[in-house]
Amino acid sequence: MKSDLAIFEDYKIRRIYDEETETWFFSVVDIIQILIQQTDYQMARNYWKVLKNRLKNEGSEVVTKCNRLKLEASDGKKYLTDTADAETLLRLIQSVPSPNAEPIKLWLAKVGYERMQEMADPAKSLDRARETWKKHGRSEKWIQQRMMGQETRNKLTDYWKNHDIKKGEEFAILTNIIHQEWSEVSVKEHKKIKGLKTQNLRDHMNEAELIFTALAELSTRQIAETMEAIGMKENTIAGKTGGEIAKKAKLELERKTGKKVISSDNYLYSKKSAQVLEE
Repeated sequence: MKSDLAIFEDYKIRRIYDEETETWFFSVVDIIQILIQQTDYQMARNYWKVLKNRLKNEGSEVVTKCNRLKLEASDGKKYLTDTADAETLLRLIQSVPSPNAEPIKLWLAKVGYERMQEMADPAKSLDRARETWKKHGRSEKWIQQRMMGQETRNKLTDYWKNHDIKKGEEFAILTNIIHQEWSEVSVKEHKKIKGLKTQNLRDHMNEAELIFTALAELSTRQIAETMEAIGMKENTIAGKTGGEIAKKAKLELERKTGKKVISSDNYLYSKKSAQVLEE
C-alpha cells in the first residue's frame, strides 16, 4: 500500500492507496476535523469516538465498513487508524451537521470518485466526466468509447452486486481474472507497461484496449446471466469464458494487422493533461 497526504483548504488529510482494489482510504479523524472545523486533533478524535459509538448502537453499517490501517502520526510513527473509502465517507458525512459537508463531497469527487455521486444524479456525473476528459485533450471518439465501456462495466458490477459478489476485494479479483484472460497480462502488469502508478488504467487505454475490455466484460455479463451465476466460483467461470471470447478476437486482429493490442501508450504527458485524472 502507498500512503500520502491530500490537501483540503488548510487541512492535511492522510490517505493510503490499496493497489489490489485500486481504492484510496482516507483517515476518518482527519475528515472529522474538517467537518467540525476543529484544529485540535484530540478533540476531533474524541468527537469521532462518540459518533462511532452512537452509530454502532444505531446499527449503522458505516462503522463496520471502516478499516483500521497504519498511518503516520504527527510524531512520525505509524499507528492503526480508522480509515474509509469515499463511498463510506459520503455516508458518514450525513451524520455530522457541518457547513463543510458539501465542500467535502465535492472535494472527494475531484480526487477521482465521480461514481460516488451517480446514485444522486447520474446525468450530472456523466457530464462532469465528459468535461474532465475534454480538458485532458481526449477526442470525442475516445470519450464516447470510454463512456460506452463504463456503461458496460456498470452493468456487470450491478450483476455482481445482486449475485453474492462483495464490492471491493471480490470485484477486484474478478476484474483481474477477466483482464488477464483477454489481455494475457494482469491489471497490475498492464499499468506497469503503461508506466502508471495510482492512475486509472482505463483512462489511459487506447481505442483497441477500451473496445476489447468492453467486449470481455459484456461477454462475461451475458454468460453469467445465461448460466445464472451466483458467488465467486460461478462468476469466475463466466469471467474466464468472457475473457476468452475477447482474447480470440484480439489474437485474430493482431494476426491480421501485425500489431499488438496492449500498448505502452498513455496520456500522462499530454500537453492538455490536467491533474484530476492523475490524483
